[in-house]
Amino acid sequence: MITVHHLENSRSQRILWMLEELELPYEIRRYERNKKTMLAPPELKAVHPLGKSPVIEDDGRVVAETGAIVEYLVEKADGRLGAPPHRDAALRYRFWLHYAEGSLMPPLLVKLVLTRVPIFGKLAMKRIQPMIDVHLDFIESELSQRPWFAGDALTATDVMMSFPLEAARSRAGLAESRPATIAWLDKVHARPAYQAALAKGGPYAYA
Repeated sequence: MITVHHLENSRSQRILWMLEELELPYEIRRYERNKKTMLAPPELKAVHPLGKSPVIEDDGRVVAETGAIVEYLVEKADGRLGAPPHRDAALRYRFWLHYAEGSLMPPLLVKLVLTRVPIFGKLAMKRIQPMIDVHLDFIESELSQRPWFAGDALTATDVMMSFPLEAARSRAGLAESRPATIAWLDKVHARPAYQAALAKGGPYAYA
């Protein structure tokens, strides 16, 4: 059985959703953040040297990094939620799979850090938000053309995109002015597998 090392309010919530969608058996080991620093507890370093979440254990393997875990689970599930067969759709799949953490998440993280820096942070955020808006406008234009990121059906790319877009809705200006993206998020949140993952994972601030 897969063990998910699950940190509260973190990217690991996506892994629980992915497992529910794939109907793969798993167990959860929960970790709480340090209330002052909001960092992961040192116990996670006993699982993986970086001490980060998500991390999974399966058949003696330890797999870290959300994207790597998602790809591992797609392979384990014989390709379910993987790349569509059409070449263009498969290319979109690969793009969004890497875009979530490689392009969209960094400015969102910068904005989160700046909210905790008095005076200078407020000035710097005026420059960060336009960068985020470029991404949100791009995503809105793409979701206006198709129901899911890779095409007509849910794939692992949608799982990957859920966390940064939930974060954007929470703190970075994603609102009703981008209706296709909001509709996508609402559609994600309504999925039974997503709801089941929330119930098992515990409190999740971005949902």
